[in-house]
Amino acid sequence: MSPKTHRVAVLVLEGAKPLDVGIPAQVFSNRPSMPYEVRVCGAAPGLVTGGDGLSYHVAEGLGAFEQADTVFIPGYREPAATEPPAAVLGALMAAHERGTRLAAISTGAFALAATGLLDGKRATTHWHYTKALAGKHPLVRVDENVLFVDEGDVLTSAGAASGIDLCLHLVRRDHGVGLSNHVARRLVAAPYRSGGQAQYVPRSVPEPLGDLFANTREWALAHLSERLTLETLARHARVSARTFSRRFVEDTGYTPMQWVLRARVDLARELLERTDLGVEQIADRVGLGTGANLRLHFQRILGTSPTEYRHTFSA
Repeated sequence: MSPKTHRVAVLVLEGAKPLDVGIPAQVFSNRPSMPYEVRVCGAAPGLVTGGDGLSYHVAEGLGAFEQADTVFIPGYREPAATEPPAAVLGALMAAHERGTRLAAISTGAFALAATGLLDGKRATTHWHYTKALAGKHPLVRVDENVLFVDEGDVLTSAGAASGIDLCLHLVRRDHGVGLSNHVARRLVAAPYRSGGQAQYVPRSVPEPLGDLFANTREWALAHLSERLTLETLARHARVSARTFSRRFVEDTGYTPMQWVLRARVDLARELLERTDLGVEQIADRVGLGTGANLRLHFQRILGTSPTEYRHTFSA
């Protein structure tokens, strides 16, 4: 194993949901293009009864945490009515104390909250369980309107598909946009959905409108170097600017122009990683005009400068 390999442990609890377990196991699986190694473990080695008619045979117990850089806690059935074993909670807290990053997918947030490590912090879970999580753990600031929450060393995500978003977010954090986009292509997944994007909550939204918005977002990504205004985007979507703005916020959690700005910064990140273009050239190519403007937005959104970002993530 390379000294730079990031070690990931995926914890399988009783009633574990198959997709929630499979997402980090698949995303971080060891392969030539991935500087990760993944191990699947349980409270103890042996058979673990899962949800949806599946069971798991895990070769390792909680000792897998001792070498892990990140531990994933996938979702499990009936989280509000069950308590994780005390040994599991103790192992999670000990891992966190050693500096291990903890990430919960869906209802795995209940197990993470039971450690007390989410007290006073923002967190999310599947929208069906957000009220139950808030009721069971009142010190946790539950946000039901996001796909995932990154609190640095503890992260939580909503339903299963948002687990992919969380995993891609961590790859981006660890190794930049280029590797994250490579993984997204391998998974045939959207390359980037921000944590602030709204969860799907049942509501009456005309389906054709949603299709138009997806097309408009895709069109905008291909025209970031051009002048994009609210009116331009609404015209492409064939709705009024007022309707477009309101529905866009509902769908993504961002105003249209906030989304465009983040898309431009995101493209700038990839160009910094993969090309030798100067900051002024990149600013022009992504539609931010000047290097000073790019530096300003980089600092506001990412808390760093383009030069420092390139130094950290360029190949």
